[in-house]
Amino acid sequence: MALFFQTSQQGFQTLLWKCRLFWPVSRCQQLFAVSFSIPNREKVSYFSFMTSSNTALPVGSKRTDVFPTKKRPEINSEEKHGWDEETKEISEGKCHFSSSVGAPKKRLMSHVLSRHKFTNIQPPEKPLEAEEWNRLRESFPSPEIFEEVMFNSMVRCNSPIDVAKSLLTHVAKSNGDIPYNLLVKYLVLCVQQRQTSEICDVYDIMKIRFKILESGAYNVLIRGLSNSDQWRMALTLLEEVKKIMTPSRTNYESCIKAASRHQEMNLAFELYHEMLAKDLIPTLDVLQAFFDLSRGMKGAELQKELFGILLYLRENQIYPHKTFMRSIKLWFESIPGGNWRGHLTNIKDSGQCPVCNHQLEDSDLTEEEYNNLRERIIRDVIHGTDTFRKTSPQEFEAFQTFVENRLPFDIVIDGLNVSHIKPRKMHCENLFDAVNCLAKDNARLLVLGRKHMLSNSSNWKREIMKEMQNKADFFFAENISEDDAFLLYATLQSGKHCKFVTRDFLRDHKACLSNSLTRHLFRKWQRGHQIVFSPSVEGKHIKFLPAFRYDCVVQTTGDTWHIPYKDTFEEKYSYRVPRKWLCIQQK
Repeated sequence: MALFFQTSQQGFQTLLWKCRLFWPVSRCQQLFAVSFSIPNREKVSYFSFMTSSNTALPVGSKRTDVFPTKKRPEINSEEKHGWDEETKEISEGKCHFSSSVGAPKKRLMSHVLSRHKFTNIQPPEKPLEAEEWNRLRESFPSPEIFEEVMFNSMVRCNSPIDVAKSLLTHVAKSNGDIPYNLLVKYLVLCVQQRQTSEICDVYDIMKIRFKILESGAYNVLIRGLSNSDQWRMALTLLEEVKKIMTPSRTNYESCIKAASRHQEMNLAFELYHEMLAKDLIPTLDVLQAFFDLSRGMKGAELQKELFGILLYLRENQIYPHKTFMRSIKLWFESIPGGNWRGHLTNIKDSGQCPVCNHQLEDSDLTEEEYNNLRERIIRDVIHGTDTFRKTSPQEFEAFQTFVENRLPFDIVIDGLNVSHIKPRKMHCENLFDAVNCLAKDNARLLVLGRKHMLSNSSNWKREIMKEMQNKADFFFAENISEDDAFLLYATLQSGKHCKFVTRDFLRDHKACLSNSLTRHLFRKWQRGHQIVFSPSVEGKHIKFLPAFRYDCVVQTTGDTWHIPYKDTFEEKYSYRVPRKWLCIQQK
């Protein structure tokens, strides 16, 4: 068996471990009863794993309300909470792997806090005998969580498997039982070290003892198996998960990568489309893997699928980072007989590509699109149910009157947002610099502020505020009000030429729009009208980058592709659009 110790000195523990975990239950009972004369009344406890997980059910349980029906929240960016984050959550007890069945919430929380005290515990370097583990446990400040803390340390330090097995053997011998949470932590260690046979053995134990597992265990198992020569078992597990809950994005992506690595591209794309159908947002990591693992492969259907991923980036305003961009470039250039060539470039202010001389799409909306977007935003966002939780109808009515009497504006500024651009400067100085920079060429400015800006405080000097009010119109909302709705209303009412300044991405307002076409128009309008702060500027004064005249999304004409990219990976969507492009031409 895969979990046998190689050391002869651990005779009883070794045999106990082998019998206890990996032989059929009836065979184990028989062996223990005959060879070790275990009393009949003790047999059951030796073969009944404990679990405190709310979702891992012992075989025979009649509970049916195991998994919540609540839809998983949408994830909007690259999955940066990968394997390290998963193992951290398991170690910190966030996946319900508590060692106390039915423990009160307060007690469980105190255990979680206690575990944080022992993050520097170092596990032994070699397997220990029972007496040695007992001595360590007795000297430990909180013996009730000793095994859990020790396993957390083993996972963190990537301890040898034999060390972990010796602790599990000790627990089995002492308690006649191995708690569910320790099994899962041991499983994490096996996955870290790609111990495929161990992973399979632990899964066999869990199948025998539990009808279903909770999501954390499934994530670990699927990830471990998908990275092994037993990767098809991960697909079987994925099907098992589907019967009881919506698989996680991690579940799908582990299987997609496994299929792609084994050149099963049809299967990989089938899983990818299934994932999208469940509203699970793929990470850039798995999208990049499609391009990396398809390099040099033939097939019109494959090309169609990869072109589809590029269009997915376009529709969702996703910008690949430099590494992903290079994968796209190398894939294009590897297409047999494709004659594609890629070049990195910066698009001219006019929107013309200096490599292929192609004119990129304009960022402006048509008159019909603009009017449609304005009406939808006023209806769904400004007059929707959400706005008046952040302001009052009376205040917004006063703002509408204020705007209508002063239209049109050229630039609308989120004053509070801009005032925090440089944290070491007074807020009023930041805003003053922004107003001075944007007021050039006699532009008409509207600054949206809060009433506390008039208080003559350390951050808001009265004389500076008065000087700014000579250069721009100001509207001061209540301090508790949120001004995004004010910003959108004033900008859209001013006309197609009007731009706005904020460092917010306005994602919440996009989500309020009632259909995908309107959300698409909102993003396109935003890309062409949001003026952003230049992050590269040093010194006292603020500088802004002008809004683009061309649309900054993936574009294609069939024989050309233009792909905007960022130098570094960004976990969340950003209000800043890239300035760098990949131009790909088919010669």
